[in-house]
Amino acid sequence: MDWSFMASGPLSWGIALAISAAAAALMLAAKSLVVRRLGRIAESTPGHLDDIAVQVLARTHPLFMVSAGLYLGTLALALPARSELLVSHGLVVGLLLQMALWGDCGLREWLRHYRQSPRGRNAASSTSTAALGFFARAALWLLIALMVMDNLGVNITTLIASLGIGGIAVALALQNILGDIFSSLSIVLDKPFVIGDFIIVDDVVGTVEYVGLKTTRLRSLGGEQIIFSNSDLLKSRIRNYQHMQTRRIAFAIGVTYQTSAEQLRALPAIISGIVGAQAHTSFERAHFKEFAASSLNFEVVYHVDSADYGVYMHIQQEVNLALFERFAREGIAFAHPISMVQQLTPAAQAA
Repeated sequence: MDWSFMASGPLSWGIALAISAAAAALMLAAKSLVVRRLGRIAESTPGHLDDIAVQVLARTHPLFMVSAGLYLGTLALALPARSELLVSHGLVVGLLLQMALWGDCGLREWLRHYRQSPRGRNAASSTSTAALGFFARAALWLLIALMVMDNLGVNITTLIASLGIGGIAVALALQNILGDIFSSLSIVLDKPFVIGDFIIVDDVVGTVEYVGLKTTRLRSLGGEQIIFSNSDLLKSRIRNYQHMQTRRIAFAIGVTYQTSAEQLRALPAIISGIVGAQAHTSFERAHFKEFAASSLNFEVVYHVDSADYGVYMHIQQEVNLALFERFAREGIAFAHPISMVQQLTPAAQAA
């Protein structure tokens, strides 16, 4: 006895299943062959676009190829209009999801190759691409989700309008989190600092170790990790020492009141000679600045043509040692705080 399902008999269904199986098998085999061949070609070429193309093609999901094979099989059937519409919608949804997988894979592979390139290996690019890559992939999946819903008959215009109204309430509830996210974008685009920079935030000193969507983490000189929210960080005064070209050094020395006028006049030239003899320095000035309670104070200013703190400390150490030796030879005494106690005689106390 003949039977039929959805206005198609057993022969038609058999042909449809054969076409579906053959189409799916051919697509799976073609994918494997093309990926393997292109992979060999990509290994022998210096560019990275073909490598990205191979990775994107390899992300073609088997379920998509099976669904495409089933759609081709249904072309041999005389399906009702409602069933044909459902099958076509299913194929479009599968294609959109596959496009999302291709786009997501392409973005990730491009970012990976970019970070491995000479331009992408610097800290600024690493910070920027990490954040921008996340937002690009999120935007891609959001767009695909809206297209899928539109294909399924959802009125996305109404949905977007309702999301806009609800988004205001969500934004008010999550304003601190959203503030941190937008602050991370500001850090990425404006680049007040990047990973690896040595910065001072108010009274906190450390090296930038991680810049995320909500927090930025510093590694302090003591070794502990210090975590800032991005919005709080941008509200603070940040001193970035990474881009410093030179250091301006100002220090003071004091000599005793027993120092003669001739020695005081000779001191700026002595200091200038000692500072100028050091490598990486340029002397600016040395002046007799003030009469203090127990010392005659000189102010010295010079510049170091290196941002390295270790270089500065080595130079300052050599300057201090040279001053100590020269003052000893010249008979000049360094000042130090003196407390004088006057003891009165019994006669003076009686008077």
